[in-house]
Amino acid sequence: MITLTIDNTQVEVPKGSTILEATKALKIDMPTLCYDERMKPHGGCRLCIVEIEGMRRPITSCTTPAEEGMVVRTQTDHLERLRKTTVELLLSDHPNDCMVCIRAGSCTLQELAYKYQIRENRFKGEMRDHNRVDANPFILREQNKCVLCGLCVRVCDEVQGVTAIGYANRGFEAKVCSPFEHDLDCEFCGQCVSVCPTGALSAKMWEGHPRHEGITTTETTCGYCGCGCNITIHALGNEVTRVTSRSDNHNRGWLCVKGRFGFEFINSEDRLTTPLIRREKGGELEPASWDEALRLVASKFSEIKEQYGPDSIGGLSSARCTNEENYMFQKLFRSAIGTNNVDHCARY
Repeated sequence: MITLTIDNTQVEVPKGSTILEATKALKIDMPTLCYDERMKPHGGCRLCIVEIEGMRRPITSCTTPAEEGMVVRTQTDHLERLRKTTVELLLSDHPNDCMVCIRAGSCTLQELAYKYQIRENRFKGEMRDHNRVDANPFILREQNKCVLCGLCVRVCDEVQGVTAIGYANRGFEAKVCSPFEHDLDCEFCGQCVSVCPTGALSAKMWEGHPRHEGITTTETTCGYCGCGCNITIHALGNEVTRVTSRSDNHNRGWLCVKGRFGFEFINSEDRLTTPLIRREKGGELEPASWDEALRLVASKFSEIKEQYGPDSIGGLSSARCTNEENYMFQKLFRSAIGTNNVDHCARY
């Protein structure tokens, strides 16, 4: 452990911690745009700058290791002026359409503008205009709202290992795009959407749904596989509008394409809400209770086993079940039915 002084308060942190991590231990509110504790420090937004005794200029706290005896200042008039100027420069090339932006109310840049009370911008001038619509089915890109924080590029590289997007051009024309500026064609996991601090990346299926008004959230577990990832379901009444994931769970907020975007079946008109059985051979499917449906299945299994033997029955389990559920499934077939004809969809 090492000890340093931040804003006249001593704090002890593990050796190898950054100054930003030390400020978090003191619950100091440090503005950031490009920082995510789940990825390597980047130091691109320059908002987390601090003054260190003995150094001539401010430095980024997210990329600077804390050292024994350091004296750090995070809240000075000079630092606040620099941070406000940085936000003003970002806003000078950013659409002023918060009223209709899908991220209004959950946009880091919007919060920073509010924090520094930026009502008018001193740096008016030319603005980039990227009028591009991707043909992919999931991710909506609004390039004009990109602040080049690099979070999407880094998560695609460091977490997914796909590198489907990267930086192109330089200076005023710099932007994040796919190779050769083609339509985005990747795994569509949506990790980039989850880390984007502005409205530059969002999901196409979120459009038209309320952002906050009337929305309720429910913590639950994704049912697509046995990994058991945490998901937060955002719903308006009985309709699910989007799915997110908290970062303080075993999946660290990362989801696959099914977990993040595969929720529209919940409100499908074709979704079965009750068991259906045929009470007569060749008859129509009719609604039934679970007890009636399970009794019918058990009786049919017994008939087949009696006539053709236990090995005439086989079971196919699912990766959407937990390990415990799959164990009970194979136990049913091996002990109750008496066959080893058990398979699993994940075997392939």
